[in-house]
Amino acid sequence: MLIKNDPKVIRAWCFYDWANSVHALVIVTAIFPIYFGATAVTKDPDLVNFWGFELQNSVVFSYAVSAAFLIIALTSPLFSAIADYSGRKKLFMKFFCYLGAINCALLFFFTKENYISSTFYFIFSLVGWAGSIVFYNSFLPEIVTEDRYDAVSARGFSMGYVGSVILLIFNLTMVLKPEWYGITDDSLPPRIAFLSVGSWWAGFAQYTFANLPEIASEKKAEGNWLFNGFRQLKHVMGQLQNMPILKRFLMAYFCYNMGVQTVMYLATLFGDKELHLDSGSLIAVLLVIQLVAILGAWLFAKCSAKLGNFKALIIAVVIWIGICLGAFFVQTGSQFYVLAFIVGLVMGGIQALSRSTYAKLLPVNTNDTASFFSFYDVCDKISTVIGTFAFGVVIQLTGSMRYSVLVIAAVFVVGLIVLMRIITLQKQKKAFISL
Repeated sequence: MLIKNDPKVIRAWCFYDWANSVHALVIVTAIFPIYFGATAVTKDPDLVNFWGFELQNSVVFSYAVSAAFLIIALTSPLFSAIADYSGRKKLFMKFFCYLGAINCALLFFFTKENYISSTFYFIFSLVGWAGSIVFYNSFLPEIVTEDRYDAVSARGFSMGYVGSVILLIFNLTMVLKPEWYGITDDSLPPRIAFLSVGSWWAGFAQYTFANLPEIASEKKAEGNWLFNGFRQLKHVMGQLQNMPILKRFLMAYFCYNMGVQTVMYLATLFGDKELHLDSGSLIAVLLVIQLVAILGAWLFAKCSAKLGNFKALIIAVVIWIGICLGAFFVQTGSQFYVLAFIVGLVMGGIQALSRSTYAKLLPVNTNDTASFFSFYDVCDKISTVIGTFAFGVVIQLTGSMRYSVLVIAAVFVVGLIVLMRIITLQKQKKAFISL
């Protein structure tokens, strides 16, 4: 029987954040968007020819992110339910980890001539990253007790930020000072960065895979695992109908996460296309964001301990609304950097706090953590699909990212209203939970 709060197991779990977070920073946020915009363009500096369609590169990037998360949203519930029945969550986590890492490495071959296939490498690197996170998150309530959810979740995110910063610093020196490494080809540093992400991710994940236990399932799978998976998802959905606070939290999370993920994935493009900041400055400010996010994750863990999870989340969402409104009016690089600092402060906090809040709301002693976290993941992925797709559509229709930012501000407002409704519901039912 697994003993919870084992320091070695917790360290192994947190270490996967160290391993995989380099993808979110180096590939998705910092270097790949800039390299994509510079490499795949045609005659117009902002246009790419994608299978005969002339589109802005920011639109193609937005749609690529949407496609990746749509794939995961459609497949992860099934995989998660099967993993719960088979007791092989770690096996599925490994599969998606290697899928993502290999496709990151394949981006080393990204040139103007093969940018379409490279776009698909990017998509499947995202699929691998997001797919592995589903199973990674589902381990949290099984390896620690509820009183440590916030702290351990924040620790994982903090380790991820530290690891990604270390690799980004190395990649940043290579991009800005290629002569230090004897590199004369301008396209080589970013391509080496993509290869380094795949190697870092798969390499450091070995510590997690070696020390994170495989949780044996207590369920008896009858017949084909495929049908057992669907039956389990139906069972979890039925449970959600009788858990009003958890259901409302998922609604709130769906809304505000749509804004958080869209800002995270497309902030670099905003600075590049709307404010015309140079790539070196953009990557440097993203580095600062990661460092500030470590502080943010810790501050919001402390805030939740004092005020409660929902009130801490409300504070974070209010700040995000202010960020979106500020982005609409920002005109200078200095103003963008101030906003980026604030983004870093709430980025780590809202992600870590959302994960631990959901874990606290799960039924006591449930054996269906992977299936429950698949619902959490579906909310995450579908909200990301809708957010990034809507962002791309508004850019395509208006030619400006600023109006897209206003749409994102609106979904944050909806999320805020639902969170406030949860607190009201708790008071009405006099059923406060330990949040």
